[in-house]
Amino acid sequence: MKENKFLLFFLSFFFLSFNLHSEIIVLSKCDDKEDVFLKNEYILNLNELIMTRNYIYSEKTYQKYKITDLSVKKKNSYVRNIYEEDGKILTLKHGYPQFYTQILFEKGKPDIFVKAVLNDVESFSKISTCKKIEKFDLES
Repeated sequence: MKENKFLLFFLSFFFLSFNLHSEIIVLSKCDDKEDVFLKNEYILNLNELIMTRNYIYSEKTYQKYKITDLSVKKKNSYVRNIYEEDGKILTLKHGYPQFYTQILFEKGKPDIFVKAVLNDVESFSKISTCKKIEKFDLES
C-alpha cells in the first residue's frame, strides 16, 4: 500500500514538474507568383505537427477562380499534417505513390516551395516568399 502511494506521489510530481515545450512559426505577408492575396499566412505548430494556412483572395483573383469553381471562397483556411526531416518542414504527401506533392519550408527562411515527385524524380518550385517570420516558444 505504501509502495502504491509513493509511486502515485512520484508520478504526480514528475508530470507536474514536466514542462511542455511548443514551437510555433508564423510566416505572414506571403506573396504568390500567380495570385494576389489580401492575407496569406502559414502557421507551423511543431508540437502538434500541423500547418494552418489562412488566406483571403483579392477581388480579381477571387473572380478568376469563381468563374470555373463555384465552391471557391474569398476567405479560407486549411490544415495539413507536417513533419520535420533534415532541418526541413514538409506537409504529408498529397496524391498517389507515383505522383505526389508536398509544401516545403526551411526553418528561418522566408521562401516556400512545392515539392513534386513523379516516378521518384523530384522537382522544386518556389510558390511564395514571406516578408515576416515570427517564432514563438511556448511553455506550459
